[in-house]
Amino acid sequence: MADLKGKTLFITGASRGIGKAIALRAARDGANIAIAAKTTEPHPRLPGTIYTAAEEIEQAGGKALPCAVDVRHEDEVRAAVERTVEVFGGIDILVNNASAISLTGTLQTPMKRFDLMHQVNVRATFLCSQACIPHLEKAANPHILVIAPPLRMEPRWFAPHLAYTMSKYGMSMCVLGMAEELRPQRIAVNALWPRTIIATAAVRNLLGGEETIRRSRKPEIMADAAWQVLTRPSAECTGNFFIDEEVLRAAGFTDFSPYAVEPGQELIPDLFV
Repeated sequence: MADLKGKTLFITGASRGIGKAIALRAARDGANIAIAAKTTEPHPRLPGTIYTAAEEIEQAGGKALPCAVDVRHEDEVRAAVERTVEVFGGIDILVNNASAISLTGTLQTPMKRFDLMHQVNVRATFLCSQACIPHLEKAANPHILVIAPPLRMEPRWFAPHLAYTMSKYGMSMCVLGMAEELRPQRIAVNALWPRTIIATAAVRNLLGGEETIRRSRKPEIMADAAWQVLTRPSAECTGNFFIDEEVLRAAGFTDFSPYAVEPGQELIPDLFV
């Protein structure tokens, strides 16, 4: 079976949550991980830094390169990409995971928050992809994986939180366009999205606190689904909008209770599923 041993992954937002879970799953294979994230000092509401994540990755069996990166800044992204290539010799996989969220209506969304979501979500996805593509072209099985929802142009996804949906669908549109653009180079570009709410710091702080966490799944379900996608031949797997549970069912998973934060709780469906 294919694995990620010796592969180099550049993962944005990998200091915590889904990004870190994907990094740890790859580390179990012996992968190299560039942790491209902003947090360098402990934060009371956001546990984990690029350095604590690096320690966990090393303990899991991988090699880690903590990179202090604000994905809104082009110079920082490009410097981190070049540093990754210098240390590990190339880049095989880019995971565009970093994201900002504000589930607010049009009148309740300050332009500062609008700008943040569009800079961190869609602009950074475009920028990080642009910076990594020249290196992915040299990889044996290159992948770009974007944590973004299926493109469903229905009013119910836009009306409650227009600015956020626009920014996340911007990420999805990057998948749609880049998958076709990069098909001749055999660079796979796919999206992955959870069927249910995932227990992350953003969910705890912004989407309902501990009660929501109890009815969520662990980030490991996204990590295991990402592994299934990233180990496929890139020439045969591109332009897909995957759902985590569907990916794992196709791989033979039948018991999803280990992913539940509290098994037996009724799970909360994700926003776009």
